[in-house]
Amino acid sequence: MRLPHRFVDLNLRLKFVLPISLMLIVSMLIVSGYLIRRQAEGFERELRTNGETMVRIFAIHAEGGVLFGSHYELDDLLRTLYHFGSVEYCQIGNIEGKVLSRMGHQHFDSAYGVEMRQELRSSPTVQSRYFIDTHEHGLIVISAPIVTERREINREALGMTGGVDQATASSATTAETIGWIELGLSDDKVKAATVDATIAVIVLATLVVLTAIILVTFIVGAITKPVTELVDATDQISRGDFSKKVKIGQMDEIGHLASTFNRMIDSLKQSRDEIEQYNRTLEEKIIERTKQLDEAQAQLIQSEKMSAIGQLAAGVAHELNNPLGGILGYAQFTLEKLQKNQLGEVTGKEIDSYIRYVSDIETQARRCKAIVQNLLRFSRASRTVEFEEIDINAAIKETVTFVEHQLRIDEIEIDTTLNPGLPIMLGNASQLQQVFTNLIINAMHASEPGSIIEIMTRVSPALGEFGGAVEILVSDRGHGIPEENLKKIFEPFFSTKEVGKGTGLGLSVSYGIIKDHGGEITVKSAPGEGTTFTIVLPVQKSTRPADKTNQEVTRLRH
Repeated sequence: MRLPHRFVDLNLRLKFVLPISLMLIVSMLIVSGYLIRRQAEGFERELRTNGETMVRIFAIHAEGGVLFGSHYELDDLLRTLYHFGSVEYCQIGNIEGKVLSRMGHQHFDSAYGVEMRQELRSSPTVQSRYFIDTHEHGLIVISAPIVTERREINREALGMTGGVDQATASSATTAETIGWIELGLSDDKVKAATVDATIAVIVLATLVVLTAIILVTFIVGAITKPVTELVDATDQISRGDFSKKVKIGQMDEIGHLASTFNRMIDSLKQSRDEIEQYNRTLEEKIIERTKQLDEAQAQLIQSEKMSAIGQLAAGVAHELNNPLGGILGYAQFTLEKLQKNQLGEVTGKEIDSYIRYVSDIETQARRCKAIVQNLLRFSRASRTVEFEEIDINAAIKETVTFVEHQLRIDEIEIDTTLNPGLPIMLGNASQLQQVFTNLIINAMHASEPGSIIEIMTRVSPALGEFGGAVEILVSDRGHGIPEENLKKIFEPFFSTKEVGKGTGLGLSVSYGIIKDHGGEITVKSAPGEGTTFTIVLPVQKSTRPADKTNQEVTRLRH
C-alpha cells in the first residue's frame, strides 16, 4: 500500500505525531462513545428498576382501596408520588377497566389500557414499555396487577363443636387479580443526565487527547531533534563543509549513531585533504606519465618500422643493386672511351652516346635517390604526431614502391584498384604507410608463391550526421586465420607467424594508429580462403576534394 505523497513529504516529527495523534483521537472516540452508551443504558435501567419497585409497592398498598372501591384511600396513596420528580402520571383501576384514582395526565393513545388489562389477566406480572407521547416526550410506562388472596373455609369444619382444627378448617389460598396500577415515568432527567455525562466524557476525552498529543509531541521532538541535527550536519557536509560536528550527549542508539557520524566526518575530512593534496600533484604526474607513454609509443612505432625495414632490406638492396650496376657500367664505359680518344678526335656520334650514357646514369641515380628517400621518410622517427592533408592513394603508391621488390623476390604480385575520387584527408602519411606496409607484409607471409595481394580504395558517402569515410581493403588468398585467433590478432605480442618472422606488435601498433586517426580496422578471414583487412577513416569536413582529372579507376599490375 502506497502512502500519499503529502504524508511522505512531511518531516520526521510530523510523521510520528500525526499517526499517533490520529490513533489517540480514534481510540478516545470509541471509548467515549462506549462509555456514553453504557451511562445512558445505566440511567434508563435505574429508572425502570425504580419504577418497577415503586409499582410493586403501590400495588400492595392499593389492594384494600380497589377491593372496597375507596377513592379517598387510593387518592391519598397517589399523593405520595408528588415527591418523585420523574413521575408523569399514575392511575389505578379495577379489573373492569374503570379508573378509580389518577394523578397527572396521560398524553398517548388510551387503547394501550385495554391491551394492558388483557395482558395482565393472561400474565399477571409487571410490564414496562417505552412511548413517545403527543408532546414528543419519552415515557417509560410500567404496569402491574393488583392482586388479593382468597381463602375457602371447609363447611364441615365450621359445624364441629369440639373445636376447629386449623389443618382441616382452611383450604388452599388462591390469588385473584382485582385491578391494575399504571405508572408513567418521564425520561427527561435521564436524557439530561446522559447529556451531562456526554459533555463530561467529551471534555475529559479532549483533555486526555490534548495532553497525550502534547506529551507525544514533546517525546517525539526529543527523539527527532538529534536526527534533525544529523540531517543539518549532512547537508553541510554535502556542501563541502566538514567543520560541523553533532553534539549529542545521549547514550542510546542515536548517541552511538552521532559518535559514528562524527568519526565519519573526520575520516571524510582526512580523505578530502589527501585527495586535494594528491590533486595538486596529479596534473604534473599526468603530464609526466603522458609524456612517457608518448615516448614509449613513439619508440614502439619506430621499432616496428625498423622491423619492417629489416624485412624489406633484402628487396631494397636488390633494387638498389640493379641501378647501381648500370651506373657503374655506364660510368666505366664512358671513362674508357674518353681515355682512348683525344679531345679533338671525338665525333658527334660518340658525343651523342656519351650524352645517352650520362642520361642513363642520371636516371638510375634518381631512381636510387627515390628509393632511399622513401625509406628515409618511412623510417624517420617523430616525437609528435602531426596531421596534415594527405592523399591516401599517393600514400598507398609510395608504400607499394618500396615493398614491391620484396614481393617480387617471393614471386607475389600486387594488384591495386584505387578510386581517384577519394577526398583529401587529414592524417599522418608516415604512420598510415606503416600500417599499409604491415598489412602487405602480413599478407605476403600468409601467401604462397604465385599469389596476388589486392589493395582497393573506395568512398562511403555522407548520410545525415555521418560525414562519409574512406575505406582501404587489403586482401590476400593465403592460408587464413583460425576463428579462435580472430579476436586476439590486435593484442600486443600475439602472432601466428613462425619465430623470427614477427614481433607480435605490428597489428597492435596498426590498430593504435588507426584509432588515433579516429578510424576503425576490422578483419574477415576463413582458413584456406584468405584474409581481408578493412580500414575505415572518417572524412573531416575541412578536407578538400582530390584531383579528378583521371575519372577512371587506375589498375596497376606489377
